[in-house]
Amino acid sequence: MRSETRAVPVDDSAPGDGLVKVGGILFVIGAVATLVTVAPLFLGTDPFPTVAYTVSMLMGVGFLVAAAGVMRSIAAQRRQAKAGTGPSAQAR
Repeated sequence: MRSETRAVPVDDSAPGDGLVKVGGILFVIGAVATLVTVAPLFLGTDPFPTVAYTVSMLMGVGFLVAAAGVMRSIAAQRRQAKAGTGPSAQAR
């Protein structure tokens, strides 16, 4: 067993994956903040300060960041396809 070589971890993350993850996290934070800021309307309590509504804007920002990551991933895949170095070209 000691004679076997250890497998090197393969980095299979595509360009834009990090942006999609960060965008998803920002979107969730913004969605939770939106629910929290809307809750006083239904509960009949005092509304939250303006800062809470500003945090709610993270939902849109997160969506845009994730969309930018998807577009970056699409552009990288198109470059690979055009160069002929994609996974399908290597399998031949």
